[in-house]
Amino acid sequence: MIYFDNSATTQMTEGVLETFLKVSQSINWNPSSLHSLGDQAAGLLQQSRQQIASLLSVSSQEIFFTSGGTEGDNWAIKGTAIEKSFYGKHLITTTIEHPAVKESMHQLEQLGFEVTYLPVDKKGIVSVEALKKAIRPDTIMVSVMAINNEIGSIQPLTEIGEILKEHPSIHFHVDAVQAIGKMPLLLGENSRIDIATFSGHKFHGPKGVGFVYLKKGRKLAPLLNGGGQEAGLRSGTENVAGIAAMGKALRLVLSDMAEKQRTQRKIKDYLTEELQKYPKVVFFSNKEGAPHILCYALKGIRGEVMVHAFEKQEIYISTTSACSSRNKTSSSTLGAMNVPESLATSAVRVSLSDTNTMDEAKQFIKEFDVLYDQFQAINA
Repeated sequence: MIYFDNSATTQMTEGVLETFLKVSQSINWNPSSLHSLGDQAAGLLQQSRQQIASLLSVSSQEIFFTSGGTEGDNWAIKGTAIEKSFYGKHLITTTIEHPAVKESMHQLEQLGFEVTYLPVDKKGIVSVEALKKAIRPDTIMVSVMAINNEIGSIQPLTEIGEILKEHPSIHFHVDAVQAIGKMPLLLGENSRIDIATFSGHKFHGPKGVGFVYLKKGRKLAPLLNGGGQEAGLRSGTENVAGIAAMGKALRLVLSDMAEKQRTQRKIKDYLTEELQKYPKVVFFSNKEGAPHILCYALKGIRGEVMVHAFEKQEIYISTTSACSSRNKTSSSTLGAMNVPESLATSAVRVSLSDTNTMDEAKQFIKEFDVLYDQFQAINA
């Protein structure tokens, strides 16, 4: 089996799974309980929080555990809206954000907030100047993803941060779900980023667990109220085993990160160079984008047809976003890039992780060559 759908989810590595099972079996207690067993769970929870904070060079008081990226994005956006509605009701985002961001924005619009959706260029990158012009006195948030999950475009976060230094009251939120292990992400005192969301299953951790970075001094209204966990900002009994495993996964994926990025970049470049040899292949990802995402189309062949053709050879890729692929809709990112619908519906995504190899890429090209000839014969 060759698994090239890592932007949808990664596989838990053996060491991460061992941690998850060990904690589930030995420290399966409620960290809010007052007895010694609860203390054990609470201690491990705080140890994991400190580990994650240290790896990201931030304070442990700035890390809050969630169920994943969708909750994190919802909390960042709606929590800001609730907390800062007295100061304004205008938010800024882009047309290529993950549905967790876009749908949260749409819900706020129904509640009387106003949202500006910034366009992107043909490479899927937002204009910093357009963002600067969109800021108003009543703007309370700017939300821009780090790496687009469909085509891998990297957004100019540093440049956006420079603009927002002139607007210190605006929350700057970054959906960083695709960023871990793929690009440098500066957080902490020297960064203008106020809120960043992460999901464990995108970097070999378990599903159903994630975390939010919330810069000290910034305020978010809680979305989940109850027992007062996570300093009262995110109630609900913490998934201690999942959190401990996520902490280990983060440590492992960040070790030798530069070398892992180089390897993924080489594989992506190889795939690009080989696929360029086929006249009917069109690329949507660019060379300057993330090292792990390659989005392309074979003209005249719908994306789901290509996905299932590879699946028969036990090679697993996807159409664009896994969150919308089952709806059989074309890529919202490609639509925002003004890619014609007839071509966007042919888009597929190959997404790598640090566990993929060049031999797998060569096998992929070998199978693609066979499929290309088959599809050409059918179209003829």
